[in-house]
This record gives sequence, structure tokens and C-alpha cells, in this order.
Amino acid sequence: MKTNTLSPHQLELRVCDFAQMFNSMDPSPFLVKDLDKEAETFIETWALGLSPKSKLQIIIHIEHMPTDGDPSSLLTEAIHNHFNFKAELVRREFKQLLRRGRTSLIIGMVFVSLCLVAADIIGQFGSSTALTIARESLTIIGWVAMWRPLQIFLYDWWPFVHRIRIYKMLGHAHIRALQGK
Repeated sequence: MKTNTLSPHQLELRVCDFAQMFNSMDPSPFLVKDLDKEAETFIETWALGLSPKSKLQIIIHIEHMPTDGDPSSLLTEAIHNHFNFKAELVRREFKQLLRRGRTSLIIGMVFVSLCLVAADIIGQFGSSTALTIARESLTIIGWVAMWRPLQIFLYDWWPFVHRIRIYKMLGHAHIRALQGK
């Protein structure tokens, strides 16, 4: 079994106080609280450039530490919950994309089949220029109808899988809070 011997990638954030990491409009307790949008975007942008197999360490320098103890465990749980929840949201979007792709594929295959059958029927009437144009047009239109399902299954799914992996990676990052400026 091969282990990941890469050193962890380290992100350092600097905030004035603990609450700055969280969305001030969210009334829920810290463990399920949304991250501040700017903090979330900063963390995501940093992580998106890394390999999904990387180990992450996020160090949060807090200028005014809370008086009731080390906030590392609260921050860890809040950040992990936030990014695991985002991974689940993207996983649901991914499932919807695949469902739409399957439906589009069925519709596209039926449509291309009908177009090819119609093109064959037109081809049996002769080979005049108008009939040739009609036959070729039906063939092209039928294959163009397959564009979207093929795009979904060849290209559109990759970013979803990448984002899920990144969010899961962030959901397991080592988080540490330090007194600092």
C-alpha cells in the first residue's frame, strides 16, 4: 500500500477575531454556521489549484483570541462541516447532471434514429439535389441532437468530480488557530 509522503500544503489566514471567519447573518451555532463568503472563497481558490490527493493544513492567525480557550476545535468542526456539506451539494448536482445526461441520451438516440430512418426513406425516392440535401440535413440534425448528451458524458462531469474531491479534502484538512497579527 502506497502512502502519501507529500508534505501538507499550508494556507495561512489572518483575522482580527474569531467571529470574522463566519457569516454574520447566519444565526446558527458555530458547529453548523456558514463560513464568511470571503473566507470560503479564499480557501476554495487556494485549494482548487492543488491535487485532490494533497494533505491540507489551514492555520488561522487570530489577532484577538477568544478568552474562553483555544478555538481550534470549533474552527475545525465548523470548517469540516461546511466543506463536507458543500461536497454533498455538489454530489447532488452531479447526480442531477447524470440523470439529465441519461434522459438527453435517450431522447437524442430516439431522435437520431428517427432522422436516420427518415433520411433512408428519402434516399429511396432518388438522388436529386433537393432529396440529397434533405437526406444529409436530416442526418446532420440527428447527430447534432446527440451533442448535449455527449458533452455531458465526455466533458461536463469532470469539474463536478474535481470539486467534490477538493471539498472532501477541505473537509478533512488539519485546522489550527494561533494567536497572531
